[in-house]
Amino acid sequence: MSIARVTEISATSPTSFDDAVKQGIERASKTLRHIQGAWVKDNNVDVANGAVTAYRVNMQVTFLLDD
Repeated sequence: MSIARVTEISATSPTSFDDAVKQGIERASKTLRHIQGAWVKDNNVDVANGAVTAYRVNMQVTFLLDD
């Protein structure tokens, strides 16, 4: 039997939402083992002087607990 846990993280990228997701998962995998998937809850942007300066995603990451 497997038991999973879900944790919420936020990741930011100056490039795109896709890059923010990629960076968030890569960073989470340095701390969390056995990541199984992620659900992107929110997409947000930072704006300065009428231009997008950063892309932010809030994700719920699912990972399996060690036996």
